[in-house]
Amino acid sequence: MKTSIVKIGIAATCVLAATISQAEIVIGASFSITGPAAAIGIAPKNTMQLFPETIAGEKVRIVVLDDATDSTLAVKNAQRLLLDEKVDVIFGSTASPPALAIAEFARANSVVQLAAAPIVLAEGKDAFTFRLPQGIALMAEGSIDEMKKAGVKTLGFLGYSDAYGESWLQELTKFGAAAGIKVTAVERFGRNDSSVTAQALKVLSANPDAVMIVASGSGAVMPQKAIVERGYKGKLWQTYSAVAPDLIKLGGKDVEGTLGFSGPAVSPSELLDSHPSKKVAMEFIALYEGKFGAGSYNQFAANVWGGKLLLEKAILIALKKARPGTPEFRLALRDAIENVGEVVVPQGVLKYTEKDHFGFDGRARFLLAVKNGVWKRVP
Repeated sequence: MKTSIVKIGIAATCVLAATISQAEIVIGASFSITGPAAAIGIAPKNTMQLFPETIAGEKVRIVVLDDATDSTLAVKNAQRLLLDEKVDVIFGSTASPPALAIAEFARANSVVQLAAAPIVLAEGKDAFTFRLPQGIALMAEGSIDEMKKAGVKTLGFLGYSDAYGESWLQELTKFGAAAGIKVTAVERFGRNDSSVTAQALKVLSANPDAVMIVASGSGAVMPQKAIVERGYKGKLWQTYSAVAPDLIKLGGKDVEGTLGFSGPAVSPSELLDSHPSKKVAMEFIALYEGKFGAGSYNQFAANVWGGKLLLEKAILIALKKARPGTPEFRLALRDAIENVGEVVVPQGVLKYTEKDHFGFDGRARFLLAVKNGVWKRVP
């Protein structure tokens, strides 16, 4: 009898060992690959193809879904990723509305979300959400500081009528009030709108010293043209979701002179050699364009690559506490991300803490302007 028990015990141990050795890290993603925000979802999807086959010695499996810039579909994707694919972490979304929807699911189900949009959540609602882009507050503060130096007293707002636009309006108003800059005209438009002429005219009627256009990707071109074509002579600003080569390609001469803060990865060759992200960003651009072609890279790809660099360190820590595919591992991964310390990524230096799930400091922003059809650093 004892012999039989020992044999069964050995067999059970072997099965357990085999199960453990076959464990894999599953990384899920829901990006806006189609729909109104498709222009910013394709590069992150491509970036996932560059992820390694193993992390910390464990096999990696990646599942990428399209939420079509739709919040309802984003939640369905998150459910599928967690319940069917058994993911350990979810990237997404690249647009704010679906990213907000995923955040609620992530918190309710205790799974880490690496948000590829700079979503703003109420205190306590982001326990499992870590943002990969810079926080809107960080970029808005820098923009208002520079406007104040330039003598701006009044600011017009022309932006999206969604969470991204409203978050920017809130931060610009707050920092503007402290700097003596008044937001004198506020006009909104939808991501699917085909014209913003009426809104542009209302902004211009207030004759502000500067206008901040709050949109993303190619969606930022139409409002810029609407303002310029009607003879506006003040300073035009764009947010970091639009400070990219696409704005110049599609906007042409109408974007010349445009100002905007962005992350280091938008134009790393413009960084000082001492900047910690310069080498990382340039290496990633070479890797990305080597696979997808010259000029195909943008900052949204860099945000997701930053998530990969973060996971490589955090997973190593989490594996000491639990195995992938379990609730315990998902909790361990959340804790590891909060305690991993500084991680140099293409967009700056991330350092998440229990109280800060944005992670970036001033090293994650620098001021650019369009000069002769190229984004150039403003000293």
